[in-house]
Amino acid sequence: MQSLRRAFRTPYPPQFWLMFVGMFISTLGASMIWPFLMIYISERLQLPLTSAAGLITLNAAVGLGASFLAGPIVDYLGRKWVMVISLMVNGMGYVLMRQAHTYPAFAGLMVLQGFFNPLYRIGADAMMADLIPAEQRAEAYSMLRLSNNLGVAIGPAVGGFIASVSYEMAFLCAAAGMSLYGLLIALRARETLPRRQGMRSGAVSPIPRERFGGYGRVLRDRPFLAFTMTFTLTQICAAMLWVLLSVYTKQNFGLPESRYGWIPTTNALMVVLFQIPVTWVTKRFPPLPVLAVGSLFYASAVTSVAWGRNFWAFWLSMVVMTIGELILIPTSTTYVAGRAPEDMRGRYMSIYGLTWGLASGIGPVLGGLLNDHLGPRYIWYGGGAVGLVSVVLFLALSRARPSAVPGGGSPEAAQPQAEPETAFEHEVR
Repeated sequence: MQSLRRAFRTPYPPQFWLMFVGMFISTLGASMIWPFLMIYISERLQLPLTSAAGLITLNAAVGLGASFLAGPIVDYLGRKWVMVISLMVNGMGYVLMRQAHTYPAFAGLMVLQGFFNPLYRIGADAMMADLIPAEQRAEAYSMLRLSNNLGVAIGPAVGGFIASVSYEMAFLCAAAGMSLYGLLIALRARETLPRRQGMRSGAVSPIPRERFGGYGRVLRDRPFLAFTMTFTLTQICAAMLWVLLSVYTKQNFGLPESRYGWIPTTNALMVVLFQIPVTWVTKRFPPLPVLAVGSLFYASAVTSVAWGRNFWAFWLSMVVMTIGELILIPTSTTYVAGRAPEDMRGRYMSIYGLTWGLASGIGPVLGGLLNDHLGPRYIWYGGGAVGLVSVVLFLALSRARPSAVPGGGSPEAAQPQAEPETAFEHEVR
């Protein structure tokens, strides 16, 4: 509690608190529907799990392409209005989803939301890196996660009861939360896109910009790409659990939405109560070994679902995964923010954002195939195996000699974009 009070006393800029409040509002609404979306689609269309999960894969595939566009857009045009458009369009998507009755209709809406989702996420991550000094970023990203999970702590528990009565009302709540946050950003936020950097001979020099696209420097950063591929495997565990657990528990054990809603609520409450204290501990260590530990919790949690038979067993699996999440997410985001040069933050965050897009495209379909061809329990055995591979790879990356310069060059040229470990070490000092 002392670390939580200290975090709230930190003098963050007013726009940070605007994002903190807006995140809570939008997540509160959205979390009333997303934990139950697979149940809704499966029952509405009467499809096998693999086919229903294919819609999530379609959403993710479109999101992958959009993420490549989002990075340059955010770096070139700015953060604010990209975020506003993303929030408003996603709110409209929830309104339209309540009217969908066919597979093509759901597919079209998944394409719409898949395209616009990355714009907000990458814009917000880049805006945070603009607003918050490097030595405060681990706590700041943790604070935003706290806000997000305050919404999730309430949303699924309330949404489970609403969805059991009226899915249409749950969709409207999601749309309202997204739209209200979009209005807050439009009316109260300022643009944070950096225009200048560094003082040379008393003059301020403009940030050099690459051509629109400009991913060459990111793709030459081989340690970062290795991190990204490994983190994708970890995210596959999370995607399988978040997307498939609700439909798995209902179809195989008769767990209703009104009771299942308490499982994601537990995740959110744990983040609210423990994220800041856990971050104060994890930031004291180099990030890659920390990520290996978090991935081990993910692998253990997903595997344990196969042994569950009732609500409390599934609840415990979520508790174990949440411990991993408390370790993983702020560590990984801070790693990326610390590695990215100022004028490339949007692109780095864009590639980082691909990890969830790839995972949510692969994980649910992989789980659906295992379910339909081997049996329901094999969803979780397969997910656990993927998680263990990520643990081994993170340990291997932590033992590898760090690259002196992302993408090549001299060590002196690398000084403005130090290895991510130094950001953590500086915070400890």
